[in-house]
Amino acid sequence: MSSRCRTADHLTLPGLGLGRLGRGSLARATRLCMAGLLAALAVAGCSASSTTGSPTTGGPPAPSRSAYPSLVPAAAALPTATPGFSPTGSMATARDGHTATLLSDGRVLIAGGVGVGASTLASAELYDPKIGKFSPTGSMTTGRFDHTATLLSDGRVLIAGGEDASDLMLASAEMFDPATNTFSPTGSMTAARTYHTATLLSSGLVLVAGGADDASAELFDPKTGKFGPTGSMTTVRSSHTATLLSDGHVLIAGGVAGPQASLASAELYDPKTGKFSAAGSMTTVRSDHAATLLSDGRVLITGGEVGVGQVDSAELYDPKTATFSPTGSMSTQRDDYTATLLSDGRVLIAGGSGDPTSPLLASAEQYDPKTGTFVSTGSLTAARTYHTATLLSDGRVLIAGGQDASSTPLASAELYQP
Repeated sequence: MSSRCRTADHLTLPGLGLGRLGRGSLARATRLCMAGLLAALAVAGCSASSTTGSPTTGGPPAPSRSAYPSLVPAAAALPTATPGFSPTGSMATARDGHTATLLSDGRVLIAGGVGVGASTLASAELYDPKIGKFSPTGSMTTGRFDHTATLLSDGRVLIAGGEDASDLMLASAEMFDPATNTFSPTGSMTAARTYHTATLLSSGLVLVAGGADDASAELFDPKTGKFGPTGSMTTVRSSHTATLLSDGHVLIAGGVAGPQASLASAELYDPKTGKFSAAGSMTTVRSDHAATLLSDGRVLITGGEVGVGQVDSAELYDPKTATFSPTGSMSTQRDDYTATLLSDGRVLIAGGSGDPTSPLLASAEQYDPKTGTFVSTGSLTAARTYHTATLLSDGRVLIAGGQDASSTPLASAELYQP
């Protein structure tokens, strides 16, 4: 059994260094550790059942960087493969708590995370969808996990914050350049952060907001390589979501403000004024949930943790009315799963952690905005949580890494064919 049992949100108590035991509630941490213990004690003829369930943010895809040749034609047709999940090449290193970023040339950058034996990783690798394989690339200047990775308008990737091998929050940041496949340091944030969000704004600046015990926010300017302060959020929050809306505002929703204090409140960031303002409340408190910008401009909020358990409910934020309203519920409770907007406008929900009877999930489902309902769409080839999901240029979805039922990082990856 792994010595590391993590949950989805960083929990910071004054005077206590809880380190990687911090995502979500202490009750959930206990549940995951117990799940790992049960898996480790399993003998022939005895197995734990799995079903499905993980977080992510960002705005619309950045413009292509003409300096990089395209590996996948812009108008590439979907492969004529059987719909569903199927294995693809494995990563060079097992990891969870990492980031996955679709580059302008069609490759996917996998960076950092936590490896076997609770090791903090600085390594990175690239997935090439044309050959279905991962290959090592240059390493980050600092090992980190639970950081953010943001594709910039010029094709580079900003890596910011997270935690290091000593479980200390980081203020440092670095840049990955696809032209050289190398990382290099850039300016540091004004505050150390983990479980924060990073959102590419329409202006090309990056809004970094919140984190453990933090309400502050700042802007990164790719032209100068420096961070500078902007207005603060109306409340402290971490493990929240940040979604770039069609009008340029950023919707901040949910998260936690302290031990087991999940939030229902939301706020909007106005890039013109640099200020946050209250934006009503969700129909339920949530942290470790997902927020997905739909093709019609609304935002789908799904699942998450409510302090001592998970929820299966979902709701929609309508920018036209600035209100949240319920929509169909998922087939199961889950948090620490992935939610990916597909090319046809539907949303793929995959994996994560469920209720105590299903601590690790392999199930997947799709949300259809036209009907407002979720429908089962098969299962992952491996149950996983804390994984990543990336929409590829050809419409498939790359699912990579995460943890298994014994809290051990995974190197396996798979593809979802719509």
